[in-house]
Amino acid sequence: MEKTDARKLKPEVQQQLRNQAARLFSKGWKNQKIAEALGVSHVTVGRWRSAYEQNGSKGLKLGKRGRRKGALRTLSPDQEKQIQKTIMDKCPDQLKLPFALWTRKAVQQLIFEFYAIAMPIRTVGEYLMRWNFTPQKPLKRAYEQNPKAVKQWLEVDYPEIAARAKSEKAEIHWGDETGLANTSQHGRSYSPRGQTPVLRLPAKKERINLISSVTNQGKARFMLYDGTMNSKTFIKFLKRLVKDAGRKLYLILDNLRVHHSKPVKKWVQKHSDQIELFFLPSYSPELNPDEYLNCDLKDGVHSKVPSRSKKDMKKKALSHLRKIQKSPKRVKRYFKHPKIAYAA
Repeated sequence: MEKTDARKLKPEVQQQLRNQAARLFSKGWKNQKIAEALGVSHVTVGRWRSAYEQNGSKGLKLGKRGRRKGALRTLSPDQEKQIQKTIMDKCPDQLKLPFALWTRKAVQQLIFEFYAIAMPIRTVGEYLMRWNFTPQKPLKRAYEQNPKAVKQWLEVDYPEIAARAKSEKAEIHWGDETGLANTSQHGRSYSPRGQTPVLRLPAKKERINLISSVTNQGKARFMLYDGTMNSKTFIKFLKRLVKDAGRKLYLILDNLRVHHSKPVKKWVQKHSDQIELFFLPSYSPELNPDEYLNCDLKDGVHSKVPSRSKKDMKKKALSHLRKIQKSPKRVKRYFKHPKIAYAA
C-alpha cells in the first residue's frame, strides 16, 4: 500500500487517522501494522504512540497550524505595552525627540531610543496597525496649560460651585467672547485634481464681535459690540444678563484680563446678590461649553454665501444666534461633548 504524507492531508482527515490509531493502540496493535493499515509512515505512527502514551487521546488532538501569535516579532509584549503607553501619555518633544506629532518616523526613533532596535519604517506601520493606532488630526491644547489645575477644577472647584448654586438656587452660565470676519469661510469645494478652487472674498476686512453665555438647561444670551472688549462693554453685558434673570447668576469665564479689571470687580461686588464670577483654569478653552456656541455660529455664518459688507455679516450672525436661542435642545447638545460632560 502506498504511504501518504500525513502532513499534507486536511486537518479533519489527519484527526480521523489519529483517532483510528488511538483505537488500534488500545487493541495492542504494533506500529508497523498500524502504519500499513492507515497508509502512513511507521515513524508518524511512532510519534502518535508517544503522544498517546503521555496524554491519552488528548495528546493526539491537532494543534492550531501556522506560527504562534507573536512569533518572529521584534518587540516583546512588555516592550509593545511600554511603547503604546508612551505614545498615549507623552508628546515627542517631551521626550526630546525632534517631532511635534507621533508619526511613523517618530515612533521608529522612540523604539531605537528605548531598546536600540533599528526597526524598518514599514514594520513600524504594521505595529501601529496591529495596535489599532490610526493617524488622526490632533486636538490643540495650550502648552502652558496646568494639568493639575484642570484636575482641581474638574474634581473640586466646579463640584463646589455646582453645590453652592443648588443651595442658593442660582443659575450657572458659561460665558465667552468671539469674533466674525468677512474674510473667513468654512467648508470645502470640489475641483479637478491638482486645480485648487478659488474663493473670491472682499479685500476690505470687516469684523463684528460678540459676547455670549449658555446654560446646561438650553438658554443662550448674547450681545454684539464694536471694537475690543473693555470693562465698560463687559459691565454692559453683565447688566443685561442679570436684568431679567429672576434669580442669582453664577457666570463662569476664562481669564481674559478685562474679566479681572478693577471696574468689573467693583461692579460685581456691588451686585453680589445678583451675580458672582468664577474662572476656568488658564489656557483651558476646551472646558467651556460656550466655545461650542462660537463654533456653531462661525459654521452657520461662514458656510453660506460670503458676506460682502459688515451689515450683511451682522444680519447673518443675528439670524443664526436667534435660531440658537429658539432651540434649547441645540444648546444642550453642546454639553454632550466628552470634555464638557462634567458641566451637564
